[in-house]
Amino acid sequence: MTAAFTELRAAEVSVQQSCALTGISRATYYRRANPPPAKHGPWLPRQPPPSALTDTERTAVLALLTSPTYADLAIPQVWARELDEGRYHCSISTMYRIARAAGQVSERRRLATHPPRVRPELIARGPSEVWSWDITALKGPVKGVWYKCYVVLDIFSRYVTGWLVAAAEDAVVAKDFLADAVARNGVEPHTIHADRGGAMVSKPVSDLLVDLGVLRSHSRPRTSNDNPYSEAQFKTMKYVPDFPDRFGSLADARAFCESFFLAYNHEHRHSGIGMHTPASVHFGTAEQIQTQRQTTLNRAYAAHPERFTRRPRPPKLPEAVWINQPIPQSQPAL
Repeated sequence: MTAAFTELRAAEVSVQQSCALTGISRATYYRRANPPPAKHGPWLPRQPPPSALTDTERTAVLALLTSPTYADLAIPQVWARELDEGRYHCSISTMYRIARAAGQVSERRRLATHPPRVRPELIARGPSEVWSWDITALKGPVKGVWYKCYVVLDIFSRYVTGWLVAAAEDAVVAKDFLADAVARNGVEPHTIHADRGGAMVSKPVSDLLVDLGVLRSHSRPRTSNDNPYSEAQFKTMKYVPDFPDRFGSLADARAFCESFFLAYNHEHRHSGIGMHTPASVHFGTAEQIQTQRQTTLNRAYAAHPERFTRRPRPPKLPEAVWINQPIPQSQPAL
């Protein structure tokens, strides 16, 4: 205690007032005035309660839980079956404690294991090499009514080689849709990629691709990034300003899609293909347009070179496009 506190107490000032005047807690005063008794020696070991199992009994219970007969059963199942056989070892909670101490409280059953799905890795260096197709839903006139829009596109040129709006998703419709797209394109693609929807993995579609000699490729389950070109094309369609909230009829949906895909193929300048139209890249006129663009930029540079930091170039055309480009392996340490 401080000297001031000692003088106040000597003058018979109360503890409460002395603490208030000196800023000392009363708990501190009482703890120092009456210190707790000193501890003598270490704590005695805790004795187990009379109801506790012995080490031998705990070992026997753990052996029972991990035995071939009960290894695949939940602990309550083991407890009940042993009880039905006239044997009681301990409570269910005690069995859980014993199993937890041995690290045996995770899933006890043998679970089926599946190898990881193969990551699709596809490359296209030109048109009509790899196609991607998918089906998206379009809202009908009332709640619960949906139309299905089938779209197949070339991932190199982004050209929509076929589209169809139907009242429902159907495997036979999907087969005829793909067959018509291949026939109108005039060249069979090397690979057609899709997700794992019902129509995509159906037998009619599979048989068609086998007959055409076209390789099939599928996304991994619940992995939308494995089909990026179709997903991006659907987003482009549904984010145009005149995309309606609902279509009044199947004919309305078809009329909208006809107008949209015509503009998408022949008017829309796509950022992924050097700001060319998909039709220009798909049918081989992009190089000529690229030359014309360079000529225009050269004239602009010659007229006003001070407006450019360097000679302007038009956006480049892609040399190759990927679905899941392989990740380069790091060089091994020498």
